Amino acid sequence: MLKIAHNLTQVLNRIQVAAQSCGRKAQTVTLLAVSKTQGAEAIEQAYAAGQRSFGENYLQEALYKIAQLNLLAIDWHFLGPIQSNKTRAIAENFSWVHSLTRENIARRLNTARPAHLQPLNVCIQVNADGEASKAGVSLSEVAALAEHIQQLPRLKLRGLMALPNPANPQPAFTAVAQLQQQLNQDFAWQLDTLSMGMSDDMDLAIKTGSTLVRVGTAIFGPRH
Repeated sequence: MLKIAHNLTQVLNRIQVAAQSCGRKAQTVTLLAVSKTQGAEAIEQAYAAGQRSFGENYLQEALYKIAQLNLLAIDWHFLGPIQSNKTRAIAENFSWVHSLTRENIARRLNTARPAHLQPLNVCIQVNADGEASKAGVSLSEVAALAEHIQQLPRLKLRGLMALPNPANPQPAFTAVAQLQQQLNQDFAWQLDTLSMGMSDDMDLAIKTGSTLVRVGTAIFGPRH
């Protein structure tokens, strides 16, 4: 437990330094602990150290851990690709989805979101580099998908998520941050979330405007 608690402190310190370096407050950046491939015990240790938001990529693995840890007040975020037959389980068990890329998936999530829960917070995953091997919506297609999501009452569009080229993430970070500002200006929306930055590039992402960093290795160590 001491190692995970220590790592969390180190990551929070990095967030504070990065935020202060560009005139921001550390509280404007949310830390999402990416717990994919980690066991429930590791999540419990991070929770005991104060972490509350956890991100998972693989649905079956996530559902097992959600059941194991159902007594903890965890804010679960889904980060992986979404298949049509998985939308109900995601809508019922997560409070956030960062990887929305298609209208039909948005409609299915909206239909499946239970009425007793708050609307599902969603981010559109943007493929800002135009890499064919990566999922995500092109910069030019984001506005149309965003307008569609805004019509779905059981979804709440919070912002954009970026998975940039790790060799040169700055162009994608900048393009996605500028696009969100443009959407808020053109449509009078109040998108408040930029899900950008991971263990290796979180400092740069924060300086570019990220409000949520997705950190796994720097907290938990190498993936199992």
